[in-house]
Amino acid sequence: MECYGIVGMASWKISDGISELLKMENLSKGVEVDIAGDNLVINLYIVVGYGTRINQVAQNVMEKVKYAVESKTGLRIEQVNINVQGVKVV
Repeated sequence: MECYGIVGMASWKISDGISELLKMENLSKGVEVDIAGDNLVINLYIVVGYGTRINQVAQNVMEKVKYAVESKTGLRIEQVNINVQGVKVV
């Protein structure tokens, strides 16, 4: 949520609705982590602000998440996948 261009997180469950914008207390529903040994694959489901460059926002989020998780946990991040679930006018 600290990256420029992100308006919120979206749920990755189909039953929750594709474009449901999550409240601050439910942000973890927009994150899916798969663990294979010491390697992690992180899937993020985000909603971006209208008028932002989606590819630039996604790249910034990937780099920031990878750096933060690797530096705090010592685990190796194999992939950070960004899934843009919607665009919102702010």
